[in-house]
Amino acid sequence: MNQLQVDQIIRRALEEDIGHGDITTDNLVPPDQQSQGVMLAKEDGVIAGLEVAGRVFALLDAGVGFEALIQDGNQIHTGQHLARLSGPTRALLTGERTALNLLQRMSGIATRTWQLCRLIQDQKARIVDTRKTTPGLRLLEKYAVQVGGGRNHRFGLFDAVLIKDNHIRAAGGITPAVTTVRSRVPHTTRIEVEVADLDMLREALAVGADIIMLDNMSVEAMQEAVEITAGRALLEASGGINEQTLAAVAAAGVDYISIGALTHSAPALDISLDLL
Repeated sequence: MNQLQVDQIIRRALEEDIGHGDITTDNLVPPDQQSQGVMLAKEDGVIAGLEVAGRVFALLDAGVGFEALIQDGNQIHTGQHLARLSGPTRALLTGERTALNLLQRMSGIATRTWQLCRLIQDQKARIVDTRKTTPGLRLLEKYAVQVGGGRNHRFGLFDAVLIKDNHIRAAGGITPAVTTVRSRVPHTTRIEVEVADLDMLREALAVGADIIMLDNMSVEAMQEAVEITAGRALLEASGGINEQTLAAVAAAGVDYISIGALTHSAPALDISLDLL
């Protein structure tokens, strides 16, 4: 991750939480008081974001020591110590919630991604995320998907062409949409087209789409799409795919399965910071 961008995210989060000052801590704790603490797992999962959590305290006070006891991507268990902290008590208390918010959020996403990836680990299909992320946290959330074993789809509107249903309507069809875009973007840019049925799939193939998103299709339709495509384009399944349907979708033979719930619905992993 780009450290400058990570720092910007953390600074915004701290500014939001601290405002003009931590009136509880600053009026309760002497400025010279020192403490030690630990970050503790309260449930099983996959950890992601330890360096981010440590950076919260570093930006608050360079005197805080933060020692991660494990690495991102490790499986963790209830009661496990994840990191040791030491330094000014004020900084530990003021940074606690921001650090935990980010760590819990990222670890929840990594855990959910890991759980789903395990279900299709013997299939060729790979799970990818979407742009359905928390505003301002996309960098961290997409990193957490990678930590959990998933892959990143496009990061934003700027780094890949994805022609969706409304683009198709605005352009007057798949063929003019792809033709127009292809004439204007670099030749190295792959073009993805969203289709809702097999007729749209055939049109997207005919006009030379590189990737085709099968939107809310049945498993049977996906299987037929794989046969029709015959390797001429990469196929991505999308729309309403969950733990119960994932294995069947992967078995249909698609290349990628995009799941927005990796980021928009993953529950935070329960982690605490306890002073000793």
